[in-house]
Amino acid sequence: MRSVALVFLVGAIAFISAECNSEGDTLYAWKTNLIDPNNVLQTWDPTLVNPCTWFHVTCNGQNSVVRVQLQNNSISGEIPSQLGNLTKLVSLGLENNQLSGHIPSSLGNLKSLQWMRLDGNKLSGIIPIAVLKLVYWGNLQLLNVSNNQLAGTVHHTNKTGFATTTIIQDLIT
Repeated sequence: MRSVALVFLVGAIAFISAECNSEGDTLYAWKTNLIDPNNVLQTWDPTLVNPCTWFHVTCNGQNSVVRVQLQNNSISGEIPSQLGNLTKLVSLGLENNQLSGHIPSSLGNLKSLQWMRLDGNKLSGIIPIAVLKLVYWGNLQLLNVSNNQLAGTVHHTNKTGFATTTIIQDLIT
């Protein structure tokens, strides 16, 4: 009986460790594709067990990434679709940088996300439907995509049965 419990415990630890490593791998891969003129990502070291000690990354008690806050750092590059794998993410703050390209539809996988600030970048295209679904069926309370080069319109406020979601977007059509 003890050996079964030990095997289960080792398996659970390996699973949690693998999840933390995959989150670190995702963030580190993104870092390698970014231009970081202020060196704010210098602590993003893939040799560490998990990304919980990295600056601008916050983890929960299970060492899952719940917050990435990189605002106001002049970072340029694109938002990768792999960020949609950070399924425990609650807050994504990328505002006031030089990020370009499209908003990945994979961010719609972030069902725990409550705050997403992408304002003040150079993002283009439309807000993916999968991301907008987080407003209606997810926990998203704030989506700010203003001061970009996005097309289309959305309602500014959606009142659901549980919360009010504020969507801030330039009205470019």
